[in-house]
Parts: sequence; C-alpha cells; structure tokens
Amino acid sequence: MAPKGDDNKPYTGTDLVHADDHVPHGLEVAPSITVSTTFRYPEPWDPTKSLSTLNAWNPDRHVYSRYTTTSSTRVEKVLSKINGGFAITYASGLAAAYAALVHLKPKRVAITGGYHGVHMTLDVYQKSSNDKIEIIDLDDEYKEGDLCWLETPLNPTGEARDIKYYADKIHAVGGRLIIDATFAPPPLQLPFKWGADVILHSGTKYFGGHSDLLCGVLVVKTLDEWNTLFHLRTFLGNMMGSLESWLLLRSLRTLHLRVPRQSENATELARWLSRAAGGKAFDGIPAGVIETVWHSSLQGKDSRGWEPSAQMEGGWNPTFAILLKTQEQATLLPQATEYFIPATSLGGVESLIEHRILSDPGANPRLIRLSIGVEDIEDLKKDLRQAFKAVAKPKAKL
Repeated sequence: MAPKGDDNKPYTGTDLVHADDHVPHGLEVAPSITVSTTFRYPEPWDPTKSLSTLNAWNPDRHVYSRYTTTSSTRVEKVLSKINGGFAITYASGLAAAYAALVHLKPKRVAITGGYHGVHMTLDVYQKSSNDKIEIIDLDDEYKEGDLCWLETPLNPTGEARDIKYYADKIHAVGGRLIIDATFAPPPLQLPFKWGADVILHSGTKYFGGHSDLLCGVLVVKTLDEWNTLFHLRTFLGNMMGSLESWLLLRSLRTLHLRVPRQSENATELARWLSRAAGGKAFDGIPAGVIETVWHSSLQGKDSRGWEPSAQMEGGWNPTFAILLKTQEQATLLPQATEYFIPATSLGGVESLIEHRILSDPGANPRLIRLSIGVEDIEDLKKDLRQAFKAVAKPKAKL
C-alpha cells in the first residue's frame, strides 16, 4: 500500500497526528512505549507465519525489535506521509548515510562541502569496499554509475542549492540523486518535487526537535525500494531503539508548530544581522564584529537565474552561520550569550550557538553556527546585542 503523502503538497497538522492511526495498537490515546526486544509467536508452529512472510511495511504482529515494533512502524508511517514517499528509520543520521551507500553502490560520488560527518562516512565506506570509490566535485562531468550527493541547505552556512539542476544533470547519465535535507525539513522543502531519488534526514535534528534522541531517515519513492532498505537494515543492525522511536513519534506531532516558528525567527534574525555585515554598527550591534551572514533568504539569483525561493516554498531554513571579524570574537561569543546555549547540533526548540571549529576541524575559525529555536524573537535579539557588545572590545575578558 502506498503512503497517502503527495510529494508536491505540504502536510497538515492532521497528518502528523493521524497518519499512523491505522497501525494496530491498543486503546491508549498517547502511544505506549514497547521495550520488549522479542514477541510471543501466535502458534507453536505455523509455516504461514514464518519470518519470511512478515509484512514489514504493514506488520500484523511483531517478532523481534530489529525488524519491527509498534512505535517504529507508527513513526515511519508519519514520516512517509509528510515526506511524500516511503520512509525508513535508522539509529542516527550517519547510520542512514552509510545504509544509503550500501544500497546505492556508487562507482563515484559527486559531493562538495556540507556536513563533515558524511565525508567521514564516505571514508569508512571506502575502506569496506572492494573497489575504490572516486570522489568528484558536484560540478564535474558525470558518467554512468555516479551518485550525486547534494546537501541543501548547506551545513553550516544554510545556503541553498538547486535540486532540479543537479537532478537533471545526474539523471542524464542514468545516475541517482540523494538529497540531505536535514536543514530544511518539510514543509520548508520538498525534494521529490524537484527530482530527488532518495531523501536523507538526520532525524536527530528537526524531526526530533527536543535534543533528546538520535535518528536517521531515508525516504524513497517505491515500496519495493523500501523493502530492499528494510532487508539491508535488518542485517546492518542499525535500526532505532524502541525508546527513541517513541520519542520521535511524540515529537512529530508538533512539527508543524515548531518548524515554521523556528524558520520565521531565523529568517528575521539573519536579515537583521546582515544589516551589520561588513563590520557596520546597526541596531545596538557594535561595529567591527560581523563580517558576513549566510542564509538562503539572503542569496538572491545565481548565475543560471535560479533563486532559492522557488525551492524553499514552505519557508527558510532555521539554521545559518555568521563570520566574525576575529577568531578571538568567535571563541568568546558562545560563552557571552544568555538564551543561546553553546553546544553543537541543531533543530531543537532551544536556540544553540556553536564555534563551529570545535566540532568540525575544517571550519573557518571565525565561523559561528546558529540554530534558532522557538523563543521570543526580541529576547533573542537582545541576547545577541549584549553578547556582541561583550566581545567587541579587544582582549575581552568574560
């Protein structure tokens, strides 16, 4: 049975609350937590009930939690609905990335920039492969057997890339396109609409939304491909735990309330901060602090005439980056804030601020990544004003 999602239309709050209603469960209103790893067989022996006949997409019973549980099945139904495809969950975003490589078996991977963890996962996959997988640039020429790995919006800057352009380019040689859409969960961006073959999310971020679970998600277009991924996941052993599945299901119920608010806050902050770019003073932000602000809403048209607003139909990404004038300022700023928490990761209801080089050694040492939460926008501005003032003086001591 195909999911009811439409890859050309955003979901509704009703979808988030009721997309899993048909999955068999008890009379409880709030989903129960199932912690058992194994489940009783219905009969002593029945060849029609063997594991080979298990319908993993719509299970009528559970055998072992590495295959299915009520919580994981329910959460995959909701994720499938809102992404317009067939979603399968993993223990983390990088577990999902590795599973995608095992499934797609590329001869070459076209990738430029983006999350450093994916590049490390590619390195691990290289070591496990009999054939050397060549890494090429996104804008190199493609050939048969290539996989285009496109992250958009881009980590850490939040700049958007043209999905349709790369979809047309890779499909022209018979290759496939995977979109890492972690920075722009639905409804902000709908990658299948623009030609994606596979969608990847670190569900740890916006799908989880509360900084309390690890999750990875792959979304494909057909049930046959989902079943292939399910088989691989069973024997890679990288599925989500039962508690994490339950936490994720809880969190998805409010995705339509959280993400638009985060998007609105981030867009206003990025545009506000951009007025101080180039070291200018603006609205209480002192001169000599902010050099550059990156955000998809600030990009405008590229050399081909494409602009992100065509693709980011549901709003702009809630995570973006700024470049400060000095490394000292970047080192001090995260500890000078009150509401922004100095920590890595993104997508939670609380705003986070990170000196990016602490988790990504390849990052510019002056770069700060901001993950914007659901707080009052004026409180966030006030917090940043006082923090910028605190680090504006040379040799600031906090």
